[in-house]
Amino acid sequence: MKWIVGLGNPGSNYEKTRHNVGFMVIDELARRWGISVTQNKCKALLGEGNVAGVKVALIKPMTYMNLSGESVRAFIDYYKQDLADGIVVYDDLDTEIGKLRLRYQGSAGGHNGIKSIIAHMNTQTFNRVRMGISRPEPGFAIADYVLSKFGKSEQEKLSAMIDHACNAIEYSLTHPFEDTMGKYNG
Repeated sequence: MKWIVGLGNPGSNYEKTRHNVGFMVIDELARRWGISVTQNKCKALLGEGNVAGVKVALIKPMTYMNLSGESVRAFIDYYKQDLADGIVVYDDLDTEIGKLRLRYQGSAGGHNGIKSIIAHMNTQTFNRVRMGISRPEPGFAIADYVLSKFGKSEQEKLSAMIDHACNAIEYSLTHPFEDTMGKYNG
C-alpha cells in the first residue's frame, strides 16, 4: 500500500490557511481519485482506494499539527506499513509560494509537524513534498502567518502548486520517489 499524509489542523477555523496546505493536497487527491476521506481511525481521517492498480491510503491527522507524528505512528503500526511507502505533504516557509520541493530526508527545519514525525518514527528519512508558502514580511509573527489564509493575489499560484503536487504524488505511485524528485523538483 502507498500512503499519503497531508499535515494540517482540524476545524473550520484552520481551513484554507497556509499551515493546512497538506490537507488541501489530500482533498484534491481524494476528489481526483474518488476516495472518501471520512473514516475516523489512527487519530486521523482516512480514505482508501485503488489508483493505477495501486492500493492507496489518504490520511489527514486530527491531532493538530504539532502532534502529527502520533497519527503517522498509529497508522504505520495499525496497518503494518513501511515508512518508505509513504509521502508526507506539508507547508514550507523556506520555499517560495507556488513551488514544490521533494525530498526523502532532512531535518525538520523548524516545522513542528515534521519534528513530531521525526520523533515518533526515530528517523529523518521519509519521502516529503514541501509546499512553498514563502516567508512573511519582517515583523509578521510566524505563528500568525502560517495560520493566516492565502491572499487573493496568491490563489492562482496556490491552485497550480496543489495541482503540481498531486501530479507528482500520482506519478510516485508507479515510479521510484527518486525519479519523481528528478521529474518534479524545480
